[in-house]
Formats: sequence, structure tokens, C-alpha cells
Amino acid sequence: MSEAPHDPDKLLEELEEVYETDYELGQDNITWLGLDLHNPVFVVSVVLIILFVILSLIFPEQANSMLGSTREWIGETFDWLFLSAANFFVLFCLALIVLPVGSIRLGGEDAKPDFSMLSWFAMLFAAGMGIGLMFWSVAEPVGYFTEWFGTPLNIEGGTEASKTAALGATMYHWGLHPWAIYGVVALSLAFFSYNKGLPLTIRSTFYPLLGDRVWGWMGDVIDTLAVLATIFGLATSLGLGAQQAAGGMDFLFGIPSGLASQIAIIGGVTAIALISVLRGIHGGVKILSNLNMFLAGLLLLFVVFAGNVMSFLGNLGQTALGYFQYMLPLSNPVGREDDVFYHSWTIFFWAWWIAWSPFVGMFIARVSYGRTVREFLTAVLIVPVVVSTIWMSAFGGTGVDQAREGVGALADGISDSSLALFQMLQELPMTEITSFLAIVLVLVFFITSSDSGSLVIDSITSGGKTDAPTAQRVFWVLAESAIAAVLLAVGGAAALNALQAGAVSTGLPFAFVLVLMCVSLIKGLHHERQLLRLQGQAD
Repeated sequence: MSEAPHDPDKLLEELEEVYETDYELGQDNITWLGLDLHNPVFVVSVVLIILFVILSLIFPEQANSMLGSTREWIGETFDWLFLSAANFFVLFCLALIVLPVGSIRLGGEDAKPDFSMLSWFAMLFAAGMGIGLMFWSVAEPVGYFTEWFGTPLNIEGGTEASKTAALGATMYHWGLHPWAIYGVVALSLAFFSYNKGLPLTIRSTFYPLLGDRVWGWMGDVIDTLAVLATIFGLATSLGLGAQQAAGGMDFLFGIPSGLASQIAIIGGVTAIALISVLRGIHGGVKILSNLNMFLAGLLLLFVVFAGNVMSFLGNLGQTALGYFQYMLPLSNPVGREDDVFYHSWTIFFWAWWIAWSPFVGMFIARVSYGRTVREFLTAVLIVPVVVSTIWMSAFGGTGVDQAREGVGALADGISDSSLALFQMLQELPMTEITSFLAIVLVLVFFITSSDSGSLVIDSITSGGKTDAPTAQRVFWVLAESAIAAVLLAVGGAAALNALQAGAVSTGLPFAFVLVLMCVSLIKGLHHERQLLRLQGQAD
């Protein structure tokens, strides 16, 4: 008698075979000087990075012009793609929260989280947005309000309506959309690694679409693009962060913010990041992330109470109102006339978040074992939006109020984005203490990013290993710092701008990668749900 076509044991066996692969972790790796490197991802990435840096240093103006033109062409030609894709990612993540697949646990039904809820949230937030919130929370809304950065939807600056639009547009850039981009990558990596046993690399997320071909040249291209986007973004941010911290020290202590100070800051950040790397995630990134959240909380409370609690509450309501009021108009790519704001800011930010998504997504995946899909996306998507709204209302709202009332340097707009935070704090009590705390926060956030970034790049360039030799993470920390220092010392602003444009330009191919990743993730989650249901029947 033939076997029943719907026999649970038979179907279970067939489903379990779907993700069986002959690929073994590390089979393409090469061992050299105690390092465990994936071939050819590591070699190609390092060669391309070195070539890019050398050419940028030798021909900074040409490199800046070429990449700037590329960035402008991408923005003008594919603006609709970036905006539409980001909208899709938000809807996709919200749908996964409410759908039945939200109950799937990363790592299996018996998996337990490695970190407490508070430490987990602190790490994902510090890696994903902490730096940007320190840098742009005052500069961006004040820049829109005073029309220095263009105005969202061409709303005239300097009015109450423009204040609501400025705060709402700032939250639009730091709210659901960027975290949805991070969430897609992070969830895909975590699911296919913890539930399907695939290596923790970007290529693994395409296994349902490509099968064993992900271990070939197509997977190498995907992982190499991820490494380039990550290292370029980190090096650029480290260089710009050094400039911001040096500017703050000049503002506070009168220490010249020239090259010597910037190099010294990079050296100090690197030294501490190396210590953090050697201590590992639990003894390094976890401690620094918790310290970040504690210090950021202190600074936030100070700004709220020193800047008037009632004003903060009003700004909080205005920020939330502006966000929901202008979210749909700002998400519409058709008939836009606010060209400066649309292309210089929204498209820039969307491309930047997409380019950074391999870095932030993989780090979040590394620390999210044991969470359910619903718990994961709620924390990654919803909670940071609430915190960012509070942060922007306190810092951005206070800055806009100062600009509107003609108080301090912000009354004249934004002459230097790196100084906007310190200029806002100058008009509040205890300026020296709070400005020093802000400098420390900027540095600690950058240390956290350098440390977590080295973990991510090391995982990709070792073929998905999470326990590769520590020397490899040390190498990437030093590489990030060396690139930033050399660019500052030799290339100056032209080389940094070229590098930043290069990082943004990687957003275009990754936009397509992320859309396909969503398709692959749906197939994987559907397979997991079938598997769990049949396992229950078989038991």
C-alpha cells in the first residue's frame, strides 16, 4: 500500500532537507599568520579599499568630483526607488509583527536570549543611531527651520508651521524608515543563521532564492559589497566624529581643532576600541552601550529640565504631530518641488541607511538570539522611534526655540553642523559640564561603533564565523582608524567627502538587495512555520 501523500513524517523529512547543504563553515577560508580569512571576500575587499584610498589621496579633487557626480546622478535618477523601497520596508516589518510568523523564535523554540532586555536595547540603539542623534538632533531641525538646509515641502521657515514641519521632517529621517531598513537585514541574518544553521553572512539570506549558488561567486559579490559599505561608512564616521569632538574641545577648552587634535582623538578612540574588542561583546560592547545609555539619559534629563519642562512637553507633542502629519507627504515621490530638501537630505539619508544596513543589521543579529520575530521587530522598529521622538523634542525643540527667539548662535542658523549641539548647550546652565558630557558621549558612541563594526566585518570576511581569531578584529579596528587618519592628514575634506559619497553610492545596489532579501525572508519564515506545525503533528 502506498504511503499517504500527506503523511506528516514524510513531509517533515522533505522540509528538513530544503536547507541541507554541502557547504561547511570555513571550507573556503585560508589560514595566514594566525588569521582565518574567507577567500576571496577578504582579499578582494582589502585590495579595493587600498586602491580606493590611495587614488582618493593622490587625486582627491577628481575622486570627489567623480563620486559626487555619481551620487547626484543616483539621487536624481533613482529617488523614486529609494523612497518607494523605504516605504515598502516599513509596511513589510509592521506586517511581520502582526502575522502568525511573529511567534517564531530566533534560534528555535527553546532558545534563551543572551542579554537582558535593557542591555540588548542599549546595544542595538547605540550601534544604530546613537552617533547620528548626537550630531544631527540640533543641527537638522534648526537647519530646516532657518532654511539653511532647505525646507520640507517648501514650507516657509521661521513660522510655527515650519517648526512643526522641521521637527516632523527630522523625525521622518530618524524614525520608522531607517529602523525598518535595519530590521529587514538584522532579522534575515538572525533567522537564517540561528534557525537554519547557515553562516552569519549577508549571502546566507539569499539561500531560499539561490540555493547552494550563494557559496559561489554571486555570494562573494554580495559579501564584498557589504564589507565595502561597512568599512567606508565606519572610516568616514570616525573621521567626521574626530572633527566634531575636536570642534567641541575647541569650543569648550580653546584647544585648536586642527589636524593634530583630530589625529589624537582617533588614536584615543582606537586604543579604547581595541581594549573593548579584546574583552569581547559581554565585556566590551555591552558595557560601553550601557554606559552610553546612562550618560545619554543624564544629558537628556538635563536638557528637559534646564530648557523648561513645559516647553519640552509642547515640543514633544509638536514633534509627534509633525511626524504623523508629514509622514505621508514626505513619503510621496510624485510631484515633489522641495528639491533641496528632497534630494540633499531624504534621498541622502535613505541611501546612507541602506549602505549602513549590513553593519547595523549584522550587529543587531549577533546580539538578538532567543527573541521572537514579533519581539525583535517591536524592539527594533517601535521602541527606538519613541526614544528618538523624545530625544529630538528635547534637543531639536530647544534648538529651534532658541533660533526662533533669536537667542545665541543658532539665531543665525547653522554655520557649522558639528557645533550646533554645543551652541544650544551654551544657552543653558552648566555649559562646561554638559558640553564635556556631550563630547564624552560622542567619543563613546564612536568607540562602540568601531568595536561593533569590527565584529561585523570580521564575521563577513571570515565566512560567517563568530569565533574567528581576535587578531582579525584588531586588524579591522586599526584599518578603520588608519583610513580615517590618513584621509584627514593627506586628503583633507575632499577625500572624506569622496569616501562619504562612495558609501552613499553603495546604497543603490543594496536597495535591490534588500527588496530581494524580503522575498527570501518570507520564503524562509513560511518554511519554518510549516516545519514547526509538522513537528507538532509528528510528536
